[in-house]
Amino acid sequence: MKNRTLGNTSLEVSTLGLGCMGLSFGYGPETEKKEAIQLLRAAFDAGITFYDSAEAYGPFTNEALLGEAFATNRDKVVIATKFGFKDAQPTLGLDSTPANIRKVAEASLKRLKTDYIDLFYQHRVDPNVPIEEVAGAVQDLIKEGKVKHWGLSEAGAQTIRKAHAVQPVAALQSEYSLWWREPEHEIIHTLEELGIGFVPFSPLGKGFLTGTINADTKFGEKDFRNIVPRFSEENRKANQSVVELLQAIAAEKGATPAQIALAWILAQKPWIVPIPGTTKLHRLKENVGAVNITLSEAEITSINNADLQIQEDRYNSQMQAYINR
Repeated sequence: MKNRTLGNTSLEVSTLGLGCMGLSFGYGPETEKKEAIQLLRAAFDAGITFYDSAEAYGPFTNEALLGEAFATNRDKVVIATKFGFKDAQPTLGLDSTPANIRKVAEASLKRLKTDYIDLFYQHRVDPNVPIEEVAGAVQDLIKEGKVKHWGLSEAGAQTIRKAHAVQPVAALQSEYSLWWREPEHEIIHTLEELGIGFVPFSPLGKGFLTGTINADTKFGEKDFRNIVPRFSEENRKANQSVVELLQAIAAEKGATPAQIALAWILAQKPWIVPIPGTTKLHRLKENVGAVNITLSEAEITSINNADLQIQEDRYNSQMQAYINR
């Protein structure tokens, strides 16, 4: 596994990270603790050094998993976590007040069993707290050595610029994949101009780009995809064209659709580090295999120019309200 550097920072991470949310939150029941720790350690053995968590995942239990999994090799991994929701619960709304930022940092440090957070993201932009004030609060934590770098998630270009002017932003985390290319309109150009890294979450379209989901797929009761418009039965059927494109290229290269989807993202910019998540060891191995796949210019062009008419939004209206502020 090779490394990449996030923007103009000193923050060096593995080319592929691991999104840890699904181990504790979002896709159904929490993964059994022993299995989750086994997967995290298997990821490290496979060369992954970059792990993405948040107090809201669980809540709290996801950070505790990372704290236990990496208690003996903390200095060899880069851990990202997040602040910004009231009482760590998205349903309660946002809270990026300086007092809450500090409270979250102190609690996260304890759960992660560490004395520093490598990358501390604002989970969603809080319209009630000026971003300059948020940046200043994190800057204080950086001066104290409790946080090494900071970032934003799903922020708009103006917010990124304002935050960066107060305390340089190391990375933006936002959704980006062949199924969601909106960051190409303005965000990626802004990041390149300012020297900020990009960490795409859901690089496999919440599982859709793996080719294992179709119109007949049934999601578990606690799976949040049940309320995502793009995952309605009708839209899953309508959106199969992007999967068919990936399947065709994968067949030619002896790869899987998921590997092609990740290879495509990695080919966009050398400072982009996707963080696919999984709860399964065989999927982890499959994802790691993507770093060894090189797409030709012709293949990238054919993917970029494909007429893919993606149906419906990636979030419902309530979730969409938190985006691109």
